[in-house]
Amino acid sequence: MIQLINNTVIGNELALVWGDGSECYIPLETLRKHCPCAACQGEPDAMGYVVKPAVAHTDLSFQLVSMQHVGGYALQLKWADGHSSGIYSYELLQSLA
Repeated sequence: MIQLINNTVIGNELALVWGDGSECYIPLETLRKHCPCAACQGEPDAMGYVVKPAVAHTDLSFQLVSMQHVGGYALQLKWADGHSSGIYSYELLQSLA
């Protein structure tokens, strides 16, 4: 099981410290552009097809306002433009690093 020990914003990156002592840094722009929510990534229709919606970003889209832990497996990020529906699993965060 992946364990997240600490998380903080340093400049324009999210710094993460994992249970094994490793650290990673993910640019905030990368995080937002890879938001896993249905509004950003799409969701399957009745036939199972996923159409990825067109997503427009502004400067506020890349400013992280707050973070909240979701159980022991993810972070929910809130952005300055009001977007907050993305739940970033620890596996996703590690893959983006």
